[in-house]
Formats: sequence, structure tokens, C-alpha cells
Amino acid sequence: MAKLSEKIGYALGDAAAGGITWKVMSIAFPLFFTNIFGLTVADTATLMLVARLFDVVTDPMMGALADRTQSKWGTYRPWLIFGAIPLGLVFALLLYTPDLGPVGKRIYAYSMYLLMMAVYTAVNVPYGSLLGVMTADDNEKNEFSSYRMVGAYAMGFVTLLSFPYLQKMVGGTPAHQYAVLGVVLGALAALGTLACGLLTKERLKPVRAEKFSFKPFADLFRNKPWIILTLIGICTNFFNGFRYAVAGYLLEYCLHGNVTVSGLIINYTVFMTFGEVTCMIFGGLSPAFTKWVGSKRKAFNWAAIICAVTSIAFFFIPMDPKYIWLMIAMVILTSIGIGFYSPLLWSMYADVADYATEKNGTSSTGLIFSSGTMAQKFGSAISGALVALLLGIAGFVSGTDATGQTVVTITNEPAVQRMIWMLFSLFPAAIALLIVLLLRLYPIKK
Repeated sequence: MAKLSEKIGYALGDAAAGGITWKVMSIAFPLFFTNIFGLTVADTATLMLVARLFDVVTDPMMGALADRTQSKWGTYRPWLIFGAIPLGLVFALLLYTPDLGPVGKRIYAYSMYLLMMAVYTAVNVPYGSLLGVMTADDNEKNEFSSYRMVGAYAMGFVTLLSFPYLQKMVGGTPAHQYAVLGVVLGALAALGTLACGLLTKERLKPVRAEKFSFKPFADLFRNKPWIILTLIGICTNFFNGFRYAVAGYLLEYCLHGNVTVSGLIINYTVFMTFGEVTCMIFGGLSPAFTKWVGSKRKAFNWAAIICAVTSIAFFFIPMDPKYIWLMIAMVILTSIGIGFYSPLLWSMYADVADYATEKNGTSSTGLIFSSGTMAQKFGSAISGALVALLLGIAGFVSGTDATGQTVVTITNEPAVQRMIWMLFSLFPAAIALLIVLLLRLYPIKK
């Protein structure tokens, strides 16, 4: 039986990766790249698409490499211990806007973003794989997974809620604010990752193949539960990715800037914070909800239905700041579904890893969990790229002029506003309904 300190330590890993680095990258980066850094919409979309092709190669390779790691710290923990500082450092550099022209900025953004993806992979794939070797008890896996999600959403809540106030405290230009916050948040991410590596334990020994081969890669595509769950994982991150990537544009261009209610500054990060705290609460309730409905698959199905219905309902809210609390209420209701399914996804990956070990005779835990990380990055970044692309088609134009200044132009405001509203509501709703269909094909009944 794992101690509480170990569960908290495991939660700190996703508090760092999911609650700080990935949360900021998902919600702030599209708006940051177009409105502050000065990339064009096309460059922003292309950057995220190129990074996904990069991840298709690096994530499975990292999973296979992690599976074969042997050290006094274990199989997966050393990647967290020694990857913590590079993760924080590269994240800080990514939020820095250099004083360069359009070409120089493009080179810097591509280099730092790809490097960030590589470092994130080197830390997060082994982190996810830890769940498969910390315990053999299925209920305890659910508990670890629940602690993980609570950690991610709790830190996401703190990060997003404090963001506008920290910006105001730092002062100066938006570029300066993001650079300073990159250093602060990067340091916190490094500390959380290091603590996770030091506080957790690996109790189970992976069943290793005698020598390296490509057979585990081939086995994945004969593993029906893995195929279906990976598609579901991509869809969940498409669902979240659309909403996070477009939230900044929604506040800026549909509600015409920050909304202040009784002294509370509601910008795009605070707007999504209400969802974070809801996800934190219902992520903690996910194991109990799963027991109540009878299986992980049924619980996931109900959670996806909640997400679909509430997302459709958001579309019919008037595009007016005076309805801000109704919008927030719908974000909260949607986040109940997200909170329920988020821990289930990683617990189900552990089930798939167990299924693969039993079927193939050797462990491919790291490889299987790498697909979860790849699905996370693929879904979030492709959705971010699509947001940038579709906004560009609707009439949103951004870039850097000859003096290095960021320039944003709206050529068709009603079309841009309509596209933003749909990207936050109807697009995610369609993805949630697709998840419901995929769950019907998932064969593991736990």
C-alpha cells in the first residue's frame, strides 16, 4: 500500500507538466504567438503541425527507450530526476520574445518549440509509465490516476487564476510580462518534476525483452484496446485543445476584452479557471463515480455525454459580456464531464499495458504510455493549429512589421466572432459525440 506522500509526489509530476507547462502552452500559446510574439496565423498553424510530425517519431522512441532504462533510481524515475531542470529552462526560453525581425522570430519560435516538445516527451512519457510499475492493484491505480488529475487541475487553477494578477504585478509590455512569468513558472515546473521523481517508488519490475527489436511497435497495431484508446485520447485532447486555444480570442474579440465583475478581473485564464477547479473536484470523485456506474467504460461514456450536451448549450448563449456568469456556469458543467473522464484515460492505459504484457509476454508499458502523451500533444497542437487556420480563413490577420512590431488586423469581425464561438462550443461537442461512438468499440470491460 502506497503512502499518502507518494501519491502527493505522483500528483506533483502532473501539477508541473499538466498544471503549469502544458496548461500555459495549450491556453496561452496561440494568442501569445499571434498577438505578442508576432508570428503570422499561417506560421503559428504550421509550427504546431510540424511539431506533431516530430512527436510521432520521438514519443514512441522515448517510450521504448524508457522501457529499457536500468539504473539505481529505477526504470522511469531517472528521466524525471534529470529532466526537471531542462524542462523548466526551455519553457522559460519559449516564453521569451527576442528583438528580431520576422525571419529571426520564426527561427527562434520553431527551435524553442521543438526543443520544448522533445524535453516534455523525455519527462512526461516516463512519468505516465510510472503508473504501470508503482502498484499492481487496479483500485490503487485509479487512486494514483485520480491524485494525478487533482494535482494537474489544482495547479492549473492556481496558474490560470493568478496569471492576470501576476502580469499586472510584473508590469511593462506584455512580452516582458510573459518572459518574467516564464522564468517563475519554469522554476516551479522543474521543482515539481524533481519532487515527483524523488518521492515515488517503482515496486514492479518490467518484463524486458532480451534484446531490442521493432516487434513491440508492430504489436501495438495488433492491439485493439490500444488503437481504440489512443483514438479516444486524441479526441479528448481535441476537445480540450479547441476550448483552451480559442479562449483568449473569445474574451478579446467576442466579449471585447477583460470583464471586471465586483473587482474580479475575468480574462481568458480566469475564465477557464472555473473549469479547472471543477475538474479538480470531480477528478477526485472519479473513482467513486466509476464504482457507482459499474465500469471505466460506462463512466467515460456518461462523462462524454455531459461534455457534448453542455458544449452545445454554450453555443446558444448570447455573445454579450452581461452573460459572463451564464458562460462560466456552462464551463463549470462541461468541466464536470472532463473531471470524470481525465483520470480514467490514464488508468485505462495501465489496463492496456497489462493486456499487452499478458498477450505478448514482455512489457511495453513505456511505449503504450508514450502513445497517451503523443495523443495529448497531437490533439492539443492540431486543434491549436486548426484554430489559427480557421481564424485566418474567417478574417484574422497577424504578423510582424519591418520594425519588429506585432500587427493584428480583423478583416471580417462578424465572421471571426462566429468562428470563435463555434470553436468553443460546436466543434468540441462533435468531438465528444465521437468519443461516445469510440467507447462502444473499446473491448476491456474493467
